[in-house]
Amino acid sequence: MNTSSLPKQFALDLSHSPKASLDNYLCSKDLALLSTLHALCKSWGDVASKQSTNPLNHRWIYWWGPEGSGRTHLLDAIDNAAQNAGIECFSLSPSEPTAWVRLEEKMSALAQAESPSVITVDDVDRLDERLVGALFRILNGVQASKNIHIFMAGKAAPANLELREDLRTRLGWGLVFQTQLLDDSEKIQALEQAAKARGLVLSPDVLPWLLNRFYRDMPNLMALIDALDAYSLETKRAVTLPLVRELLQPK
Repeated sequence: MNTSSLPKQFALDLSHSPKASLDNYLCSKDLALLSTLHALCKSWGDVASKQSTNPLNHRWIYWWGPEGSGRTHLLDAIDNAAQNAGIECFSLSPSEPTAWVRLEEKMSALAQAESPSVITVDDVDRLDERLVGALFRILNGVQASKNIHIFMAGKAAPANLELREDLRTRLGWGLVFQTQLLDDSEKIQALEQAAKARGLVLSPDVLPWLLNRFYRDMPNLMALIDALDAYSLETKRAVTLPLVRELLQPK
């Protein structure tokens, strides 16, 4: 289904979906990763921790998994948590090479700083040769630093990435986790919890129908829950299958 064919009110809800956070990450079997990230983000909220050494012991965290398993959501959540804590944050991806240049210019100062800084790197598997070299240098800087925290994500485990051997080896020096897709029952459970948190009552046939007929990825399904909530309040009607069909009917 193409979002351009959706009714206006739903398109607006998609564009105003909640910011990514660790609390709204829909965890399947990624409890160790989520617990580790929660502990780090909690430390950033403590003013005293801003004068402490890197709790990762000069290492990094890399997670990998299939598309739709929440890789980017977690990186965005880390970015948002850092910004909320007033920590300088750098978000890198293959599509924005100038951001890498700006970061490399600041690495020496960041490595010597007493206050923490955060780097996130998405789609490591798509880095070209130039950016692979940049990431290798950045990781060297992180190793030499006191308080740089770097988080990276890609589609495969370090050993299976089609990248330079020295970078693949270097990625494996850190903490490595795997993100996994939710199965249908987990998706339904997560969507039910999201609806309950909004005080939204869904008829039993709504969620199975959405999984069969609508997007199967969780970001769009969660955005639809928000849209249904708003549409139900607007029309003063319960969320039944006819209302869902009406909402999704192109206008």
